[in-house]
Amino acid sequence: MTSFNNKGTALITGASTGIGAIYADRLARRGHDLILVARNRVRLDTLARRLTDETGRSVQVFPADLGNPGNVATVEDLLRSDRTISVLVNNAGLGATAPLLESDVARMDEMIALNVSALTRLTYAVVPGLIERGGGTVINIGSIVGIAPEILNGVYGATKAYVLAFTRSLHHELADKGVRVQAVMPGATATEFWEVAGRPIEDLPSTIVMRADDMVDAALAGLDQGEVFTIPALPNIGDWVAYEEARKKLLPQLSLSEPAARYLASQAS
Repeated sequence: MTSFNNKGTALITGASTGIGAIYADRLARRGHDLILVARNRVRLDTLARRLTDETGRSVQVFPADLGNPGNVATVEDLLRSDRTISVLVNNAGLGATAPLLESDVARMDEMIALNVSALTRLTYAVVPGLIERGGGTVINIGSIVGIAPEILNGVYGATKAYVLAFTRSLHHELADKGVRVQAVMPGATATEFWEVAGRPIEDLPSTIVMRADDMVDAALAGLDQGEVFTIPALPNIGDWVAYEEARKKLLPQLSLSEPAARYLASQAS
């Protein structure tokens, strides 16, 4: 269904295919104009034409390689200057499946630059304007490996753990300023991610792989329900609540003036 209710502009990174392209489709149908950021100009143009034809929304393309600091800076400038932007979807990222001893450290460094540094800089660029304009939304695409890094490559897991920690802090800091923040934690999703990361998706059990459309629709339903953290595949939200309650129980015990008794007993012996 085409919506003619303008809800501002959503800037989506990694928007040419997969999860990013589906976010573009869904947000256009929700009434957002779009700015699509990715490296592949041809794919961006094709997607932009289709979405304009189907939804009537304004769709701009902004080719940029967010692994390049100069390109990141140009997107930062756009986020600061375009006062129509109301949503940032930080979707661009690299993945890896190989263990440490089989990984190229230069490739790991590139992954950190894209998954962590670029995401951070773009968020810092957009948030002041969102606050000034009375609010907005930042959606960070994380992963279940952010809470289970042993599943895949450890550096990839660490970058997604950063996304979760960053989102948690942003929510704490910005909730009373009208800016909503959400971290989406997909499991295995049927996109080009797996081929690029070096492991064919056909090698995975079909029971753990979710269609990308279903993943994005679930993530947006979580956003509508006010979730800060959305795990599209998690059957029982009570399990996440229990996880959060256990984490919170630790907080007042993490910084005390004396070492724990078990360490003092060890010193005495």
